[in-house]
Amino acid sequence: MNQEYQEKFEQKVHQLIANYLVGKDAIDNMLPEAPDIEDRWEGICNAYLPDGAREFQNYPTVSLGWMMFIGMAVAKMWDEDWEMYSKFEDIYATILLKGKGYDLMDEYICQDILKLTPEEEEKTSTLVADTATLVHKALMREGFEAGTPEAFNAYVRCLHQLYYFGAAVELKRLGYHMTQIS
Repeated sequence: MNQEYQEKFEQKVHQLIANYLVGKDAIDNMLPEAPDIEDRWEGICNAYLPDGAREFQNYPTVSLGWMMFIGMAVAKMWDEDWEMYSKFEDIYATILLKGKGYDLMDEYICQDILKLTPEEEEKTSTLVADTATLVHKALMREGFEAGTPEAFNAYVRCLHQLYYFGAAVELKRLGYHMTQIS
């Protein structure tokens, strides 16, 4: 898979998620630019990959969806006290994974970081599960051979978009609305 194809695939996943989430009124039409949150992507991804890749075979939507929850958590940290949270070199291992472990990370993020009500938690979990299912189907339609560098690269690109859109969903929930300045 060449670089151009990889970028087109990621753009296709980006547009798929954007259309879905706009339709659900979970994000605004104009997407946020959050360089502080995006700057943490590579470190979070590298820390997450051993867990996420291991879980993908048996629980693909969990493996994908957890990254959307992580994006939400990082956006909440950014809003709450980025000066403090930005000092953590490995947010994934030191905050998110330590909470309740990998299997209950969604619950930990929803309850302890996002502080959602039970109704909000259910709605958010459904949104994440549905988005992860959508992305998993898009990934499978591409027909990547399991275990190949191409399949791994496509998986990472999907995670990147889920992280980004998790942050976008949380930023909107927090009241940040992107508007074009003329």
